[in-house]
Amino acid sequence: MTQSAPDRLFLDFQAAVAGRYSLERELGRGGMGVVYLAREVRLDRPVAIKLLPPSKASDEKLRERFLREARTAAKLSHPNVIPIHAVEEIGEFVFFAMAYIDGETLTARVRRRGPLSPSEAARVLRDVAWALDYAHERGVIHRDVKPDNILLESTGRVLVADFGIAGVVREAGTLDGGEVIGTPEFMSPEQALGEVVDARSDLYSLGIVGFFALSGTLPFEAAKATDVLAKQITEPAPALGRFAPVVPRRLARAID
Repeated sequence: MTQSAPDRLFLDFQAAVAGRYSLERELGRGGMGVVYLAREVRLDRPVAIKLLPPSKASDEKLRERFLREARTAAKLSHPNVIPIHAVEEIGEFVFFAMAYIDGETLTARVRRRGPLSPSEAARVLRDVAWALDYAHERGVIHRDVKPDNILLESTGRVLVADFGIAGVVREAGTLDGGEVIGTPEFMSPEQALGEVVDARSDLYSLGIVGFFALSGTLPFEAAKATDVLAKQITEPAPALGRFAPVVPRRLARAID
């Protein structure tokens, strides 16, 4: 497949970081930023750069929140957390550089090969739980635990990404404007309601990750995000055994 030509943002950002980073290609984009694969020139190593789009960086509150949360994430040092190397502002550009992981997301793995075996799923969930426990002990709640933020390295190591929208325990579960942070399909009921969240919210999301990893499906789905949130708040989750009957009872009970 032919790669599309770089867009204006790519070219402008490359001009701004020339001499420090050499951008190679876009890896993805979402509500809080664009991610590029780049090479850090001085150390000659690959990095992933998460850029807050300039249209959002011009919002002073959003810019400060992005920087604050990136700096919080940069303090985390754990074998199952993707390390952040630098948090920077260059002109209109606000970004952080993190380790580039040679692997694939848990989402991609399940879509490509189907549900994980019980033993592999248990190992992945254990490693993610270790990373979350480490963060929770330091007052950091991830708030967006989902398969897209879990990377499976080619060596077998499991890493948690995107603590970039994490918040410390004392912060509320919404932004200043009332926007709910997170992904509806993996969001705890209290998070969906915009209430204060703590470590238990991340564990709820991890349970849904386990449900997906072992069954290839989700406990709550709907055409609209608002309908998914309504289900998270009002409906009990279905038992995993209904969708993945071969999963050992003990593991299924833990996820349920």
